[in-house]
Amino acid sequence: MRPVCCAPPFSYCAYEEIGDWLLIGLDSCVDGDAGGEVATEELDRLSDTVAQSDAKHVMVCLHHPPVAMGSAWLDTVGLKNGKEFLQRLQSLGRIRLAVFGHVHQAYDTTHDGIRIMATPSTCRQFLPGSDDFAVDDRPPAYRRITLGSDGNSDTELIWLDDD
Repeated sequence: MRPVCCAPPFSYCAYEEIGDWLLIGLDSCVDGDAGGEVATEELDRLSDTVAQSDAKHVMVCLHHPPVAMGSAWLDTVGLKNGKEFLQRLQSLGRIRLAVFGHVHQAYDTTHDGIRIMATPSTCRQFLPGSDDFAVDDRPPAYRRITLGSDGNSDTELIWLDDD
């Protein structure tokens, strides 16, 4: 996917400043591994991009979950350096939101003042809390996120019913 997304009209792990927000994508993929890791170079790129931005608030997007999902099999394919990643976010001071996929389910919590969210899959959902691989019967979905100039975010899950 990386080669395809690096060519226009796409941009791979780019950043964009919109209003009071900096939105930045990070590469968490590890070749040949279903789990992920944000390399030191990527963490440094994040720090440098945030330092060079005048944006008041930052949203970070990546593929792998930086937190445990409470699902034995999914927790084996999360972000291997999730603790380091979250510490880096905390150290930057302006990170308000981190959004990830990979887990094919909704998730929304706060970690040390940073909102952490997963978006469901536009395909099939994984069964939350399962010890072994299991598919949920929930329909495809996506998450709409509205970013406020005050640093808050609102979100809505849109479930695509067959009706």
